[in-house]
Amino acid sequence: MSLDDVLSKIDSDLDAATDRLLELLRIPSVSTDPAYAAHCQEAADWLVRDLASFGVRAEKHDTPGHPMVVGHVEGDGPHVLFYGHYDVQPVDPIELWDRDPFDPALEETPSGKVIRGRGASDDKGQLMTFVEACRAWKAVHGSLPCRITFFFEGEEESGSPSLVPYMQEHAEALKADIALICDTGLFESKTPAIITMLRGLAGAEVTITGPDRDLHSGMYGGLVRNPLHVMSGLIAGLHDETGRVTLEGFYDGVEELSSEVRAQWQALSFDHQSFLADVGQSQQGGEADRTPLEKLWSRPTCEVNGLWGGYTGDGAKTVLPSKAHAKLTFRLVGQQDPEQVVEAFKAYVKENVPSDYTAEFIGEKGAPASQMSTDHPAFEQARKALSDEWPEPAAYIGCGGSIPIAGFFKDILGMDAMLIGFGKDDDQIHSPNEKYDVESFHKGIRSWARILDEMAG
Repeated sequence: MSLDDVLSKIDSDLDAATDRLLELLRIPSVSTDPAYAAHCQEAADWLVRDLASFGVRAEKHDTPGHPMVVGHVEGDGPHVLFYGHYDVQPVDPIELWDRDPFDPALEETPSGKVIRGRGASDDKGQLMTFVEACRAWKAVHGSLPCRITFFFEGEEESGSPSLVPYMQEHAEALKADIALICDTGLFESKTPAIITMLRGLAGAEVTITGPDRDLHSGMYGGLVRNPLHVMSGLIAGLHDETGRVTLEGFYDGVEELSSEVRAQWQALSFDHQSFLADVGQSQQGGEADRTPLEKLWSRPTCEVNGLWGGYTGDGAKTVLPSKAHAKLTFRLVGQQDPEQVVEAFKAYVKENVPSDYTAEFIGEKGAPASQMSTDHPAFEQARKALSDEWPEPAAYIGCGGSIPIAGFFKDILGMDAMLIGFGKDDDQIHSPNEKYDVESFHKGIRSWARILDEMAG
């Protein structure tokens, strides 16, 4: 028996695998709404039964929120942990769906056949690619190629409140050589990718107060400094003319790309003009001396997410407001310290507000960036396996967003994670009419079979 036999089994079993995914998609496991709590239990029970159907010792573990599903398969060779989440986003606005979100179906589209329904791409379809790869392997060989732990969460879409306490309590049972996460996508919907760096996040909200009340702009305008003008000046001063952030020490811990990663990113031939055009833009922002992919993946940012004050209703009200408010977030990279960044922002505001102004800060929060070391042999094994399956060679890439689970695996369990997914840019995750291409599902299953084969040697 060989890998080719497993791949042939996957091909012949695709219809049955798709039917199993459709069955899971019919369960409305919306984690954010208590009205769906029983359905989250139902989804967890379904996964336990499905894992058990091909010999996995699986259990549902209750938490203060929705259950965790954990399964174990003993074996020789490396020990891998596979993580996915079975909960889904709410479906609102329901009137924009073309069909019942929890009545999934196969649809023909101009670009190929898709699986339409809530959770098809995020994350039930992705989760099941690994499960189906293991099912096919077991059917062909009678056992799995290595030791595997399955770890499925039911609260990812609602902030994972039970995840960290559960991981801390069950650390010994969850530790493995490496974690595999399937909750990401192909680069530009065609290139298989392994995410090796995730930006962190820090945020703060500031209120600055000038006059002790709103003032008549005719009586006081021109003499009293307007808090909105002051806030606007502070915001403008956060960047210099080249796009660099001006906060003291902001770039401490920011690392340069290796020549190998830089070359891979250049080889991706990212069409940043089309990327911008998709959102009605043509001009780049950010640091002037950096490439578009660097700006998105490996450089830190300072963004204003909200700015308000004074009268914002219909019509006019000629006031000079007492207060101005702003919400900001900072995407972090490398070894940047979220607390240090927030403190630098606070110091900047306090130093630059007028002496008779006050500044109040609320809601400071932060999480550091995650960076995976590609020195672990599994990374090159996975890159080779993905390149063998897909027309485009696989690449190590960054991710502009934050995926906390990768950091939790590192901090709590002491292991790196590989983020490999098969979603496409137009999957409409978190939106009406979510879909997952049948090609992504099929080649995703084949990809995991290849990766397991490479890792098992």
